[in-house]
Amino acid sequence: MKFVFKMGLSLMLVLAGVSTKAQNPAQRVPDFNFFRLNKSLFTNKDLAPGKMLFFVFFDADCDHCQHAMQYISKHYNEFKKTAIYLITLDSHEKINGFMSKYGSGLLNKKNVTILQDPQYEFINKFKPRKYPSMFLYSTKRELMMYEDDEKNLGGFVKKAGNSG
Repeated sequence: MKFVFKMGLSLMLVLAGVSTKAQNPAQRVPDFNFFRLNKSLFTNKDLAPGKMLFFVFFDADCDHCQHAMQYISKHYNEFKKTAIYLITLDSHEKINGFMSKYGSGLLNKKNVTILQDPQYEFINKFKPRKYPSMFLYSTKRELMMYEDDEKNLGGFVKKAGNSG
């Protein structure tokens, strides 16, 4: 059942991206309720204060997401002063496989938090256009940059690298 929902959701994201390019990503970090991998609640009140916030919405089966995660992992040093939040609808098992294969350079880093969205809030609140969707918010939680093409991650690296 989850697979069918995810496939429908993926189709919805693709169609939304094609038909409503005008959909604007959240200009400010919205209120949300996600869960850490240990199943503890994580809300917008738990975000790192005084840091830029980098949200990456991904799907473990998405080829573009795999490339994006490899790139971010490879450029981790530029993101050291940025709080990174990796959000997915995937199961714990799929997340672990995905991260060990594509994001191993991000595992066990103090500024990286992997989150699950079992209540499907991310799409409604952050308004991504497709997978992967990447959002960089300022220390004031205002959108600085949005991108949904993994080939354009260099801009995030530049902005995050200049954060302090």
